[in-house]
Amino acid sequence: MTLSVGDKAPAFTLLDDSGSSVSLSDFRGQTVILYAYPAAMTPGCTKQACDFRDNLSVLQRAGYAVLGISPDKPEKLAKFREHDGLTFPLLSDPDKAVLTKYGAFGEKKLYGKVVTGVIRSTFVISPTGVIEHVFSNVRATGHVAKLMRDLDISA
Repeated sequence: MTLSVGDKAPAFTLLDDSGSSVSLSDFRGQTVILYAYPAAMTPGCTKQACDFRDNLSVLQRAGYAVLGISPDKPEKLAKFREHDGLTFPLLSDPDKAVLTKYGAFGEKKLYGKVVTGVIRSTFVISPTGVIEHVFSNVRATGHVAKLMRDLDISA
């Protein structure tokens, strides 16, 4: 399944890095940036998460909430948050059900080979739960800066 602009964002409730339940509906009335990444504490995912962390205040002032989602268990996400001082919720989707609903899990190319895994993607979800933007197969490095340019957010 691939989501498109105008689609209703699939609802979800997942555990975060502290073991608390977080639902998309908790953010009703806010614009949400939901970004999917393959694995906590890997170089690319760390770079991307730190870019979101470093730009979080700018994104929040522009009216955006940021959520990261990966197949990692809450315990690993807690280590990731603590190690890198991450200041936004990290969601655990170990069975990849939500990632699959968002089209962020499936076949992708990795070093020229076709593999199955998390497709690094970002979804911007409107305050009413509609997909406003879909960025698929993004690069970890520079993605946040490009996202901010595309959303017309200046630092």
